[in-house]
Amino acid sequence: MSQQPIPPAIKFVLATMVINAIGFGIIVPVVPRLLMELSSTPISEATAIGGYLAFTFAVAQFVFSPILGNLSDRFGRRPILLGSLAGFSIDFFVLALAPTLTWVFIARAISGMFGASNGPAQSVIADISAPEDRSRYFGLLGASFGIGFVLGPVIGGLLGDLDHRVPFYVAGTLAAINVVYGYFNLPETLAPENRRRFEWRRANPLGALLQVRKLAGIIPISLAYFFWQLASLVYPMTWSYYTIGRYDWPSWLIGTSLALVGVCMAASQIFLLPRAVSRFGERKTAIIGVCGAVVAMIGYAAAGQGWMALALLPLMASQSLVHPNLTAMMTRRADATTQGEVQGFASAVMALGSLAAPLIYNPALGWFTGPSAPFTFYGVAFAISAMIGMLALIVLLSIKPAKTPDPALV
Repeated sequence: MSQQPIPPAIKFVLATMVINAIGFGIIVPVVPRLLMELSSTPISEATAIGGYLAFTFAVAQFVFSPILGNLSDRFGRRPILLGSLAGFSIDFFVLALAPTLTWVFIARAISGMFGASNGPAQSVIADISAPEDRSRYFGLLGASFGIGFVLGPVIGGLLGDLDHRVPFYVAGTLAAINVVYGYFNLPETLAPENRRRFEWRRANPLGALLQVRKLAGIIPISLAYFFWQLASLVYPMTWSYYTIGRYDWPSWLIGTSLALVGVCMAASQIFLLPRAVSRFGERKTAIIGVCGAVVAMIGYAAAGQGWMALALLPLMASQSLVHPNLTAMMTRRADATTQGEVQGFASAVMALGSLAAPLIYNPALGWFTGPSAPFTFYGVAFAISAMIGMLALIVLLSIKPAKTPDPALV
């Protein structure tokens, strides 16, 4: 695998991911307490509300992911990506000022709409990188998120112990700075000759599926992508609620635990991922990552003490081997004119997982920790996610290795 210098456009995307991850991570430790304040409910009921909130975000992202992907194929990556980043800034400030739950739900809908920028961002990498370098760059993208997530939860946890609305103001300010930075530093990466006409029949979720399914080998990868997305979402959906309810962790400790995850994931994607792909190929490396992550999920289902949860954090980071390789496998099925469409489709598949996750994990956790449950089981969400992760593993094992000497294709 070649180790060419990182192009400036990809450096910007990586920097953007760091800043976005800081903004996202800042608010994670304090969202449960914001919901408890506005709804005047205990943590078990706030958990269910958090699930509906995540579902609202996912619906908006599912609808807009293929739209933004196709728009980026028509007008280029730069205007779509910058506009999406501006939407994030608005969302954080609305959340900071939200007087009622209704305003919180409106803000998350806005965030889901503009949060579909993942496709255009990944398309920047696909535009200007050689196929054999893409898993490396997608790994660096994940590592950038991990680095930002090291800083964000710690900052959010500390600020949240002062006032749980302060982190939202800080996140909004960081997002606004990011827009300005991108305006002056992000070049256009999609050549004019590779742009194509925008068509609504391809820009809706069903149309995206019908178009992209024609690409050879895309459906099995998409299915694995969906199951893995659904399984891995147990962490952002339930971690704060799980640790507050099961271990009574304060905001600073929730933030610190998430920061430790970020450290482990960043280290894995920077040092382990390139070597694993070089030796085992993309598919086998993804399989290794899924196996480690499923073991961690089973561990969290059984962990009765806070120190056990902390001890499992490095194993949880094995999931960092999965997403970059599944993404790289999908990009190989597209050409220069359809990378945005394929990435938009991939984001829509991820959004499908995001639609299902809050309707599965949060209600299950809320019910099994509420007064109506026959017994209390804080690990129920992780038990469910482990079973879904096994489905992703089965699909990956069923995908036949490509008949090529290039180990990255195996």
